[in-house]
Amino acid sequence: MNLRPTRVAELLKRELGMLIMRDLSFEAPLLSVRAVDITPDLKRAHVFISALGTPLQKKEAIVLLQKNRSFLQQELSKRLILKYTPHLLFQLDESIERGTRILNLLDQLEEEQSLKESSN
Repeated sequence: MNLRPTRVAELLKRELGMLIMRDLSFEAPLLSVRAVDITPDLKRAHVFISALGTPLQKKEAIVLLQKNRSFLQQELSKRLILKYTPHLLFQLDESIERGTRILNLLDQLEEEQSLKESSN
């Protein structure tokens, strides 16, 4: 099993997080690199971003990252020793929000169930 893509993905995640925090500013209150999924040939990397804030702030954060993609790739090429610097593709990761919604729904169901049991 080839571990190189996994190691490169983790390295990209760490370095991108530092670059984004240091060099870019966002209206969203909190932005983090959740995961990086890299192709086996190491030429493309899908970067999953998690952002707190309004839907507009989240969309603006992705747009800003896409506008600064070449700058981020250039900085990565200076920091990492790779044959090819991966082409970065940014995507919004909404798994945290989905998980929170599911937990809230489960809590509501539990409350309704306890109310039904107490009324019987």
